[in-house]
Amino acid sequence: MHLTFNRQLSSKRLRDSQSQVRILTHHGFTLVELVVVITIVGILAGGVALFIGRPTQSFFDTERRADLSDRADTALRRIARDIRNALPNSVRITTSGADSLLEFTPVINAGRYRAEAGTSATDNPLDFSNPADTSFNILGSAMTVANSDSLVIYNLGIAGADVYEGSNRRLLNSASNSNTLSFTGSSFPLTSPSSRFYVVSNPVTYACDMTNRVLWRYQGYAFQATQPASIATLDGLPSVQRHQLANNLSSCQITYTAGILQRSGIVFINISMIEDSAKVTLMHQINVANSP
Repeated sequence: MHLTFNRQLSSKRLRDSQSQVRILTHHGFTLVELVVVITIVGILAGGVALFIGRPTQSFFDTERRADLSDRADTALRRIARDIRNALPNSVRITTSGADSLLEFTPVINAGRYRAEAGTSATDNPLDFSNPADTSFNILGSAMTVANSDSLVIYNLGIAGADVYEGSNRRLLNSASNSNTLSFTGSSFPLTSPSSRFYVVSNPVTYACDMTNRVLWRYQGYAFQATQPASIATLDGLPSVQRHQLANNLSSCQITYTAGILQRSGIVFINISMIEDSAKVTLMHQINVANSP
């Protein structure tokens, strides 16, 4: 009897313990506890964000500046490569409000013409006194030229010797690997002291378009006696093509200081580019040889 009673008592205590466990197991958080936990988590998250956010932002700013610098440097190097290959005294510049426009004539090839006959019966010198003389021998390597190429001799960039007005520019007749070049039109007005000639293509313009914040390269248009003075004028030229070199410009300025006896001409290019909080400014100087 006593053993049975003890077993019943133990079973009752076990059931009571299990009930308490179940009650404790189903006990949830109070509203105060939840608010405290949320507050603590928010404080920790804010601290972590403050600690990580600035280095992360700095990393992205550095990436954007590096990208802007690379794009600006690529554009400036392209311009410098073109201008260094410009026909002497062909660089000219104009401004239209905040826009800057630089135009030049690219040189395709160059050489020296025969100025006097030699001992050979086939010698063909260029006779400037004879308007009907439209061919000459090349002193040096043979050349290949196209009908769209032009011949220029002694370009001084002044009236009577200006490639843009056409006084010293003639269209070439196509020739393939030839030692003799021929052209259309009359003879040239001035001889070159060094007997030098240039084969050139149509003009090229670099334009800072601050309305659209873009740096453009224009090509494919015909020679203009007067330099196109605005973006709208360039866009309206027949057969003109333009290509974007850089965008997101915050400033862009191109200036030109003509050469004198003591030094070559100098083109100054200053561009600033901005993207989000990143901004870069690059300045480049390009020497321009003006000895014709």
